[in-house]
Amino acid sequence: MQGNLDVTAASVEPLASTQSSEARQVPRVDFQHLRHHLNKLSRSRAPSPLKDIFRYMGLDGMLSLAGGLPHPEMFPFLSMNVSAYDSDTRLATTSDIASIRTTDVTVPKNADGLHSTNLATTLQYGDARGLAALTSTIKRFVERLYKPAYSNYEIVLSHGSTDAWNKVVSLFVEFGDTILVEGQTYPSSQTVWIPMGCVSAPVTLDKDGIVPDALDELLVNWERTHPEQKKPRLLYCIPAGQNPTGSTLTAERKAKIYEICVRHDIIICEDDPYYFLQFPTYDPQARSGPPADADAPVNIPAFLESLEPSFLKYDYDGRVVRLDTFSKTLAPGFRVGWVVANSLFSERLIRANEALTQTPSGWSQAIVTELLATWGDDGYLTWVKHLRDTYTARRNWMCGFLDRYFDVDWNSMSADGVPVYLKQTTGRCQGPVIFKFVPPRAGMFVWLTIPLDGNAHFQRILASSDGGSDAQSPEAKWTTEVWEKLAEARVLLTPGTYYTPWQGHEKAGQSDTPGVAFFRMSFSLMTRDNMDEAIQRVERVFREEWTT
Repeated sequence: MQGNLDVTAASVEPLASTQSSEARQVPRVDFQHLRHHLNKLSRSRAPSPLKDIFRYMGLDGMLSLAGGLPHPEMFPFLSMNVSAYDSDTRLATTSDIASIRTTDVTVPKNADGLHSTNLATTLQYGDARGLAALTSTIKRFVERLYKPAYSNYEIVLSHGSTDAWNKVVSLFVEFGDTILVEGQTYPSSQTVWIPMGCVSAPVTLDKDGIVPDALDELLVNWERTHPEQKKPRLLYCIPAGQNPTGSTLTAERKAKIYEICVRHDIIICEDDPYYFLQFPTYDPQARSGPPADADAPVNIPAFLESLEPSFLKYDYDGRVVRLDTFSKTLAPGFRVGWVVANSLFSERLIRANEALTQTPSGWSQAIVTELLATWGDDGYLTWVKHLRDTYTARRNWMCGFLDRYFDVDWNSMSADGVPVYLKQTTGRCQGPVIFKFVPPRAGMFVWLTIPLDGNAHFQRILASSDGGSDAQSPEAKWTTEVWEKLAEARVLLTPGTYYTPWQGHEKAGQSDTPGVAFFRMSFSLMTRDNMDEAIQRVERVFREEWTT
């Protein structure tokens, strides 16, 4: 077990940026070349001395008077029994919930040889890595699904991706750092590092995610364009179903981005909660519902082949930290996720778990572990394939309703989406473009990009602007006022201003995209009928906004 790491950022040469391409592509077995990325806080964390006790407690014949562990017989629970859906449940095509077959999931008080875990273990203090039965199951999935390019990675459980990202920040980020983020980014990810005096460096996005050439250009020219700012050392991205834009990085782009990050010595944090919610490309001519194979027997190899690969597939250098969660595939209230990282980074994350949170809830680990054991590996993959079909249907509903109540020019798809117009009696797309959107290939969101040059309301705001001293940009003012109109019409969207990358107080409230506004719409929660009504309400507000 390692103690604190006595390493300063200046004492280790970033070898990854100086080696030949051929040498770098040999998978790493040691990760000392990345030690300089660890910040002062994470280098200073020492193991909890109490954890050494656990190494000896399991030895044959050991009589322990050391640990302050409650006796399991004092836990007032005899067993846990949960009724769960059968893993082959097809929610996308099932209308009668009462007809769904169920599976009993039982966790006994003590080990009985029949179940994968027990309450005496899961409700006790445990290893900061997480329950061994669960981490071993997850490791099988990681090998099968992500196929990491090197072998000695580790799995560390988290309390979900919010907790995991917080610890990643505490691992790498120093006060005043600059963090690479997507051009629109998840706001809660920023709240962790904004109090540290950090700022972001946004990277251009389109329908296929981060644009590699834009990332490379930003980094190549960094010293010239940002002479007073630290060069970034960390990239945070949501590669599939990006929140908020819904974009999904292709395999080709991931490979290019990875090589750019090796060249510039950047750590990649891949936050991927929507990995399994990757959809077939939207077809406006197809039925507005589940995919055609939703009722067919599940072909697991074909399903896995349809998913864009993880950055781990390309990570021969050990510089990817992947965040996963059960929040979108089982339930967010479990607060159970995991981190995949090289052994150097994982050891520091374990120290953070020991100091800050310990392991996730024993109840949550018990249910998830036994459910996965009951379903089996293929059963879980069958479940998430059906889940993908259900969200595909919801994506199709929303795109179909937009097509029903607006005129969508499907023949004019570009990198920022298809143009959408107010519906005309002629059936032809005409008038100003009201918004553009990309039918997402993953996730839960449709992102509206709204050009405001043809909007009279925005022009009035622009004319009354005081030339830049306002706390809000004209685009932000328009967004707020229209958002309030939508709320008055009893339909709630998320303003795009929530997702603006933080670039410091001097740029707060200002727009990086003059003359353009954004809204995010979610298709994850509503029934089909309610979604239909919601899009009609959006149409009425937008029609009034562009015709008065």
